[in-house]
Amino acid sequence: MGFSEIEARGLVLLGCGKMGSAMLKGWLEQGLSPASVHVIDPEPSDWVQGTGVNINDQLPEAPAILLVAVKPQMMEAALPSAADFGGGRTIILSVAAGTPIARFETVFGAGTPVIRAMPNTPAAVGRGITALIGNANAGDDAMDLAETLMQAVGKVVRLDGEDQMDAVTAVSGSGPAYVFHLIETLAAAGEAEGLSPELALQLARATVAGAGALAEGSDENPGQLRVNVTSPNGTTQAALEVLMDDENGFPPLLHRAVKAAADRSRELAQ
Repeated sequence: MGFSEIEARGLVLLGCGKMGSAMLKGWLEQGLSPASVHVIDPEPSDWVQGTGVNINDQLPEAPAILLVAVKPQMMEAALPSAADFGGGRTIILSVAAGTPIARFETVFGAGTPVIRAMPNTPAAVGRGITALIGNANAGDDAMDLAETLMQAVGKVVRLDGEDQMDAVTAVSGSGPAYVFHLIETLAAAGEAEGLSPELALQLARATVAGAGALAEGSDENPGQLRVNVTSPNGTTQAALEVLMDDENGFPPLLHRAVKAAADRSRELAQ
């Protein structure tokens, strides 16, 4: 994987909070030169300051990519400062949830290639997944360059339309938090059954990580993997009868949770 064009022209990172830092960590570990990265952030973390990237310094005239990683609530204040990068030479790549492509086209003008991306925080360990969708000005070269950048921190999928982005945000963008909460609650349940907090957390963390790796690496679908673990009238079946309940189990609960996240993403776009 090569970063040659990015290193030749520069990468400007507008905002470098948790998501920006997660991606930056992955890029640097994949060999991206810190000297080619320019971070604009009023309060860069100690970690960012120790990476060797350029921080709040002179920016390249026409960087290959302007990556917008500010929170949606800060978008109105942050975007105008970068409006000079519009016009076509720089790809505007946004990882901000709920901010539509049309908003960037308004700021950066006609002819600007704009790509929305929804990565997730496992990008920090090279295990993220990012969904991409571009506007009419984001041709194959622009999409390929954005994909190259995002592949450095995990898998990449391309969407058929921007209307899919709210669902992607709710499933994979916010999804790691659901899994972390599963680890928390599984460990707490283990404590309630008599395990020490340390042992319960160790078991819960390793179980979720291992099951995820198995699901990703197996040719069998998750439903079949679940069946493989479930002995008739055994302990797993007893638990699944609770978790798979049509009224109070995982299916209706996760449906409501994902819908709430997707609805919020739609609200942010208004």
